[in-house]
Amino acid sequence: MARTRLADAASSLTLRGRCLVAAGVTLLLLGAVLGERALVQLALFVLALPVVSAVGVARQRFRVATRRTVTPARLPRGGDADVLVEVANTDRRSGGLWLLTEQLPAELGRRPQFVVEGLGSGSTAPLRYRLHGARRGRFTLGPLRLRLVDPFGLVLRTAAGSDTAALLVVPRVRPLQGTGGLSGAGGNGGEGARRSIAVHGEDDVSTREYRYGDDLRLVHWRATARTGELMVRLEERPWRAAATLFLDTRATAHLAGGRGAPQAPDTLEWAVEAAASIGVHLLQRGAALRVVTDAGELTAPLGRGSLGPEELLDRFAELEPSRYPGLQVGVETLRRAAVDGPAICLLGLVGPEDVTALARARSGPGSDVAVVVDAAAWLDAGATRSRRPLSAGARAQVVERQEQAGTLLRSAGWQVVPVRPEQTIDQVWARLGGRPSAAGAATGSVHPAPVHPAPVHPAPVHPAPSPFSTGAPA
Repeated sequence: MARTRLADAASSLTLRGRCLVAAGVTLLLLGAVLGERALVQLALFVLALPVVSAVGVARQRFRVATRRTVTPARLPRGGDADVLVEVANTDRRSGGLWLLTEQLPAELGRRPQFVVEGLGSGSTAPLRYRLHGARRGRFTLGPLRLRLVDPFGLVLRTAAGSDTAALLVVPRVRPLQGTGGLSGAGGNGGEGARRSIAVHGEDDVSTREYRYGDDLRLVHWRATARTGELMVRLEERPWRAAATLFLDTRATAHLAGGRGAPQAPDTLEWAVEAAASIGVHLLQRGAALRVVTDAGELTAPLGRGSLGPEELLDRFAELEPSRYPGLQVGVETLRRAAVDGPAICLLGLVGPEDVTALARARSGPGSDVAVVVDAAAWLDAGATRSRRPLSAGARAQVVERQEQAGTLLRSAGWQVVPVRPEQTIDQVWARLGGRPSAAGAATGSVHPAPVHPAPVHPAPVHPAPSPFSTGAPA
């Protein structure tokens, strides 16, 4: 017990207190060796100062209550939030010299420090500081760490509270115009026109191939016997825009710059913000959107229906790089989703094997789009897979595989848009509609996409429906 108390006392000494103790011990030894009584008396006085200070700090009692207000508690990446910490002295006596430090995650910057002296009983001291949301995520602010210091600055006593507050940094959402060349994206949530089906009798009913999850009561047995494949009836139902958003979050598929640079290029952050902007834009236009990553589908918390704009941003805020080596899980989820609208895929560094499975998973009527990383441009901007830059051979292999993947997607009828680090999602979105912006045209990196992409499977004789509509043509 004595050793524990001695260790606690030694650990509570500040640098000034330790230097003073060292000087006192030195004077005491010199006085004893030289036989100088005056040096011994001076040494005892010097050593007594830290002891008296420690007793004074140990006897200080305090009762502090804190309350935090974060404005806003939910901000886009790159934005600022104001934090108000109200410190109240709930003790009957006035407080001494308090050094207060707010505990913050390293991603939010330096920890703010405050000095409060002689706070009266029942009084409140407002402490304000500002945070910069440089990274996505859900962060915890606090607790407040209180440090008591004696007037000489020799002894320090610390205590931490338990109160915290939450801050959510969501991806930035850029306003997008139009449908990005995806006709039918406007929609009105199913309030508009209706598709009339099966109005000419049983023989002329519209059918399509059976898909996983279809109601077996809708099986059209006559068409099944005629075609040899299981067919289902398409009944009258309201029209609604539909699309699937696929996001590649694999850590091995993305490039990032150094952590020390404030504007370091990061392909994953670009893809997440692009997915957030596209997803919010489509949801606000009434589209039925399904969001899939390489790890599976993003769903609303507790299974409360489909994702809304704010719920989508909340899920993207906490999205971390995955450790999946390939896109198999995400592609299988995309195939099971069976959404008739187009698939908008935001891909990192992909190879031919990745996009081959992706193209096979899509057989709907929509014109699918792949927004891929321009590997050469991002590598030139300083982005890399690790702390060390890629060798010339590894760089050439990455660029070649990316070009092969783009060629395979185009041959399968996909619209492929490479993205450079200086481009924004609104510029890419305008490119999808065949309206290159001034900034995007200046780069000259985006390859022209075919105006009428050929579908992966032979198209039916009937006129093709809107890429965002559900069902088959009447």
